[in-house]
Amino acid sequence: MVFRVVAFAEALSWLGLLIGMYFKWIADAGEGGVKAFGPIHGTVFIVYVVVTLWVSRAFRWDARTTVLGLVSSLPPFCTAVFEVWADRRGQLTPEPAASAAEVPA
Repeated sequence: MVFRVVAFAEALSWLGLLIGMYFKWIADAGEGGVKAFGPIHGTVFIVYVVVTLWVSRAFRWDARTTVLGLVSSLPPFCTAVFEVWADRRGQLTPEPAASAAEVPA
């Protein structure tokens, strides 16, 4: 659940930053949007990387999935796409705990 929220927050922070960049460079309306969304996006980006590494370890992702999760933070909105992909592949579902009968003595 935490990964899902952070992945979508990272995508939304990209949207805010892109809108701010539009107003700064295209509409020539000043740096207000970039000054506001730049630090927000930077913070959410760092949180996403940390949460991705944490989830990778907790759910025992292979190196390929971990790298895809980290690289998805670079292009805009790809964290949301990665989250949906990982969820559909069962990468965000915890493995069921072993029952007492399955645990070797």
